[in-house]
Formats: sequence, structure tokens, C-alpha cells
Amino acid sequence: MTTNTRRMLDVVLTAIGVSLLPGILSAEIDGHGPDAWRVTGVAADDVLNARMGPGTGYPVIETFAHDARGLEEIACVPFFTMAHYSAMTEAEIEALPPRWCLVRSADMSKAGWVAQRYLIAEGYEKVETPAADTDEAPGDAMIREAQELVSALYESARLARMGGPEPLDPAHAGTFFSADVVAAIQATPLQADPIYGAQDFDGSVSVPQPDPEQPMVRGMITINVGIENFGRRHTAVFRLRPNTGRPGAPLRIFRVEHDGWTFP
Repeated sequence: MTTNTRRMLDVVLTAIGVSLLPGILSAEIDGHGPDAWRVTGVAADDVLNARMGPGTGYPVIETFAHDARGLEEIACVPFFTMAHYSAMTEAEIEALPPRWCLVRSADMSKAGWVAQRYLIAEGYEKVETPAADTDEAPGDAMIREAQELVSALYESARLARMGGPEPLDPAHAGTFFSADVVAAIQATPLQADPIYGAQDFDGSVSVPQPDPEQPMVRGMITINVGIENFGRRHTAVFRLRPNTGRPGAPLRIFRVEHDGWTFP
């Protein structure tokens, strides 16, 4: 991952929280968090231990299958609101213990505390990018950075749906979008979410990929993202180019295209 993108990701994820999904605290409080969770990161021949309390020092009282779905999240610790988190220093954040959550199965037959790093919201396909080639050409490095930027945008959008900062908020949009796009967001209320191409989203996104025919033309990079929303599939097309008006000319998204419409 490039230095610019890593710095950008650090800012985004730090603003959102310290564990896999810490930004959901505010969502949990106001009742707008995900409806269900599934187990992730557990080998097919293993299970997720559910314990009597939040930590490995407590005995195991249940297990969830490596692909268990429909879990209900009841509470998580350490507990903090976004206001509490915003007031914490980096040292205080780093000193927080790993987050644990009390969950139960959909039929309420099983319950216990599990490490939150093994939970992910239902309907979300984690966006990951391949490892970098150390011998890549400058153009290849820019394309990879564009992939990482779009991946980070979807990660931020996912966490925003769980209570984190909204990447389309003008205060944060400049992290991903050009100044023209930010101005468009400020000028006119959005009729549909340009990230997902719809007013509402319930589905998954694929790993962002360079356009197979013309990934880079005269400094413009095209990244495609497959989206499945309420059972319907389409491809979101992101156009990026260096923002020469900012130090280091970082890549920024200047246009997003969905089936039948373009933003801005």
C-alpha cells in the first residue's frame, strides 16, 4: 500500500474507531446498527468460541460454526460513544483492550462473548487489494493507488452505515473526491448515493479492479466495482486523476458512473 493511501486510511479508520467495527457504538445506541452479523476469519475446520465473559480468561460455554450467520449483537466492551472516543488521546486509544461482544444465535439457543474481530455485518463482502509488486512501473503504482483509494471509500461507507463518519459529508469527502465533486455535494442535496448508485443499499461489493480495456489513459485511471444491491447487479465506474492543486498531487475521484446516470 502506498504511503499516501496508508496515511489516508489511518485518518479514516482512526476517525471511525480502534477495532474492526468500533464506530457501531453510536449506531447501537440509537438503534440503527446492522440487523445481523456473521462469523468471519475462522477456518472451515474450526469454530468460534463463545465465552462466559469478555476475554480469554473466561470459560468457553458455547461455539459458533465458522460460517454462522444471523447472529444478534447485544452489547460490546469496552463501551464508549463517539463523543468519548473523539476526546481520547492516541495513547488512550492504543491502550484500549481488544473489543468483545455478547452475541446470540437467531433462534436464541446459543449466546456468549466473542472477540469482535471475528464478526462482520451480514451482506458485506470485505474489500481487499492484492499485494503490491515491488518492481511495478510508475503507471502501475498509480493504478494500484487508485484501487486502494476506492477500496478505502467503500470501507468508510460501510462503517458510516454503522455509525461512523460519512464519506459524502463535505467535511470528509475531500479525502476521496476532487474539489469539484466536494463542491457539487455541498451545492445540491444528493438524490441517490453515488457510492452505491441507489437511495438504499442492502447487498455486497466486489474488489475494485482496473478497467480491463483501458485502465489508464492520459493520466485518468478507471476503476470498476461490481455491486449487488437488493439482488440486482451493476458496475460502478470510478474515474480518478491526480489533484495537482494539492501537495503531492494525490489521486482523487472526479466522476462516478452508474447504469443510467453519472455523478457529478
